Amino acid sequence: MYIDVVPNRNSRPAVLLREAWREGKKVKRRTVANLTDWPEEKVEALRRVLKGEAVVAKESLHIERSLAHGHVEAVLGMIHRIGLDTVIASKRSRERDLVIAMLAERLLHPSSKLATVRLMHTTTLAEELGVRDADEDDLYRAMDWLLSRQETIERKLAAKHLAEGASVLYDVTSSYYEGRTCPLALFGHDRDGEKGKPIIVYGVLTDPRGLPVAVSVYHGNTGDPTTVPDQVKTLKDRFGLNRLVLVGDRGMLTQTQLDTVKTHPGIGWISALRSRAIRNLVEGGALQLSLFDQTDLAEITSEEYPHERLIACFNPLLAEERKRKREELLAATERELSRIARQVARRTRTPLDKAEIGKKVGGVLKQFKMGKHFSVTIGEGTFSFARKEASIQKEEALDGIYVIRTSEPQERLSPEDAVRTYKNLSHVERVFRSLKGLDLLIRPIWHRTEDRVKAHIFLCLLAYYVEWHMRKALAPLLFDDEELPERRKTRHAVRPAKASLSALRKKATGLTPDGFPVQSFSTLLAELATRCRHRVRIGTDPAQPSFSRVTDLTPLQARAFELLRL
Repeated sequence: MYIDVVPNRNSRPAVLLREAWREGKKVKRRTVANLTDWPEEKVEALRRVLKGEAVVAKESLHIERSLAHGHVEAVLGMIHRIGLDTVIASKRSRERDLVIAMLAERLLHPSSKLATVRLMHTTTLAEELGVRDADEDDLYRAMDWLLSRQETIERKLAAKHLAEGASVLYDVTSSYYEGRTCPLALFGHDRDGEKGKPIIVYGVLTDPRGLPVAVSVYHGNTGDPTTVPDQVKTLKDRFGLNRLVLVGDRGMLTQTQLDTVKTHPGIGWISALRSRAIRNLVEGGALQLSLFDQTDLAEITSEEYPHERLIACFNPLLAEERKRKREELLAATERELSRIARQVARRTRTPLDKAEIGKKVGGVLKQFKMGKHFSVTIGEGTFSFARKEASIQKEEALDGIYVIRTSEPQERLSPEDAVRTYKNLSHVERVFRSLKGLDLLIRPIWHRTEDRVKAHIFLCLLAYYVEWHMRKALAPLLFDDEELPERRKTRHAVRPAKASLSALRKKATGLTPDGFPVQSFSTLLAELATRCRHRVRIGTDPAQPSFSRVTDLTPLQARAFELLRL
């Protein structure tokens, strides 16, 4: 900020308080206040203040207002840097600015309700976007506008991040709904553990790195596999991809859905076999367990899966973990069944009938899912049980074994890369963790109409899109392993991933190589928020002009802005 004297022909020169900034190679300026009517000594005093000279008594400077600014500056700067603002709409409009405000709000002050109006009064978000006078009706209209542009936005994101022949990750989750007005909210397979509440199902498509490009919303009673045809249509028709590889888990890409995918030329797929199918391979002789005496990965063939490649893998650590969990569940089941047996034995005067005992036993077997490993005998007033050792040993023989199935030929995809690509589904799980966790708080969902719910979920996905880019840029300051993306391409396909030395060092010392305290994403945003924009006035007269000053960057904030390239 500086004072500029502009000649005005035969009249008195105009004295202007101005600020300047650089955008690319251009220097832009704006006038903050007209000081032409000020006495010359007062102008000179302000000029010296702006140069950092202490010539004005501090009692004469009054801070009228301070708003959190640094985190707003970082988020809006990243949205502009990655071009998401132009993806949402090429021309600036009030609706676009309100959508960006709500998108930033999900990152800065996550709430399942519309908190943007409140946020505008505590940060510089509204000032930066010029939407200070927005109310909730404006925000709802902006959500409707966003939903009307969803297909266009997703098509632009797909063109930006999905190339011909690339692998596309897909998975489905659900979130509970508060209320009963939205027709999408139905009872179904709840993944959140909120009993007695309807849910809404949504599926996310990402690129191989886990960067989201599209989301689809379904009724709460929709089965995961039935959503696959919609995604195939989206990828082929809306995104115009003629060649791609769809990656989904074994519960998603069932045989029925794979038969549908096979009818679309150019679409390959990668999935995995269920436990029962693996057992059939072993019993049929197609998979010899002795293979794993020498290697942990082998490609096999089976007549049951013509024109497919099967890659069998064995992870000894996974085997130990599955054995431990099974033993814990067996012990817990035995403990509860023994309690029921003692209860039955005590009831001699009024014995428990067969139906009542069966109800109690069924509840235990359902709770621990170990019914296949126990034989139970129930009579009128009698109950006994025993382990099925043969069944337990049969299952134990397959511990740590999994089989990847794919339509891709070996010249396009090696066995190791097929396994690595399937494991990339963990990226989509991270999207869901971020949406549901403290970062974005997609749930509970409060909106009353179907369109508003869809807009809410799409808005949260766009917020994660920004968070993904910010995390990638800020990785040196975060607990994130910044070497992991490159290591994923070449690490051992089967063995558990190991953290890099730099990540282990950050975790052990709590410091980055630059000596800064290691941050989580939320704590780093909170640190940036301490950079404030102050409205300062000289003197107490409201008629006197005021000016803005921003808190100087701390070393940590300066490093974060450097990494964000802002």
